[in-house]
Amino acid sequence: MIDVVILAAGEGTRLRPITVTRPKPMIPIAGKPILEWNLKALKENGFKKVKIVVGYKREVIENYFGDEFSGIKIEYVTQKEQLGTAHAVKLLEDKVDDNFLVMNGDIIVSSDFLQDFLRKIEVNDPENAIALVKVKDPRDFGVVYTSGTKVVRIEEKPKTFASDLINAGIYIFSQTIFSAIKSIEKSKRFEYEITDAIGKLIERNVDVNGFRCEGVWIDVGKPWDLLDANETVMKEILSEKDFKIDKKAEIEDFTTLKGKVHIGKNTIVRSGAYIEGPCYIGDNCILGPNCYVRAFTSLVGENYVGNAVEIKNSIIMRKTKISHLSYIGDSIIGENCNFGAGTKVANLKLNESHVKVEIKNKLVSTGRRKFGCVMGDNVKTGINVSIMPGRAIYPNVYIDAGSVVRNTIYGEGY
Repeated sequence: MIDVVILAAGEGTRLRPITVTRPKPMIPIAGKPILEWNLKALKENGFKKVKIVVGYKREVIENYFGDEFSGIKIEYVTQKEQLGTAHAVKLLEDKVDDNFLVMNGDIIVSSDFLQDFLRKIEVNDPENAIALVKVKDPRDFGVVYTSGTKVVRIEEKPKTFASDLINAGIYIFSQTIFSAIKSIEKSKRFEYEITDAIGKLIERNVDVNGFRCEGVWIDVGKPWDLLDANETVMKEILSEKDFKIDKKAEIEDFTTLKGKVHIGKNTIVRSGAYIEGPCYIGDNCILGPNCYVRAFTSLVGENYVGNAVEIKNSIIMRKTKISHLSYIGDSIIGENCNFGAGTKVANLKLNESHVKVEIKNKLVSTGRRKFGCVMGDNVKTGINVSIMPGRAIYPNVYIDAGSVVRNTIYGEGY
């Protein structure tokens, strides 16, 4: 079988503060890191080995997956300086045979999407190829222009466009890609971009084919994309059998489980808890009594949800505790946070306009009427803290009792 490379060395600066303490591919979606969903798709398509290019916070990836994960052997290749996707691929020049598969580590694809691409590769036997996906608004992506299946041009993040096909971040390359990489210069982002190398192949009349693929493809670029991804995975990738109650979970009398709900081992759901699926509740959690967990919530594991707490459409990472009388809506909360009693995360502006989030010192619209907060690891709030919609809170911040969070809180060192 062909060699497989996953590019997972980047940070994902637009996803700060979540990526301050983990690389982007390790953000959990529906209970599993983004990278794990891609390994799952590869395994279901028969792959047994993979090379993962790591760099930023590499130890987080290596400690989680080890040298073998779920039957797939893993070899790590370190990108010491994160100089772009083409630079990352160049590191594989002496480690892969012709041809090889490359996947971005910060997308999520279903098994059938990857299978569709591989099937088209087998039928058409291209020298180099790109998986394409159709999107409504391609302005944030690499727009691909084709003549038949032949790629004639890739335009990164254009303001105007005449194609709704974009680069899906999955490629088949021959050894010709390495000479193309050596001929490119740094982009405006001061990185060596793989799309620039593909452009060089096209200039040299080396065939590059583009194949539109069907199935689930999810790009995660901004914080609110995480919520979209969490919902899509629960609705379209997870099957009925994935939503199960572990035999070692304890469900007390007078609880309500409605719809598709996953509950992990040693988790205790106390009397009066009301849980609406689809949702994911990991191992070793304690919920209730008398709490309300609403659809598309993901509790990664070792979480505590106290009395009279309501959580809606949120990702709550490992070991975070939500004390009694608190509310979290449409939010991403990091690891090992502690919410003081009565902490409220607002997710709707009074005028019901789209919530904006600060990214790289600029306010960016989420396109959502409802969006809560993005909170890094190890944040603690005192009692009766109020967090306004769209606020970001960086790791290791303590917020005094009764405070109202109206702006980004960077904390020491950020």
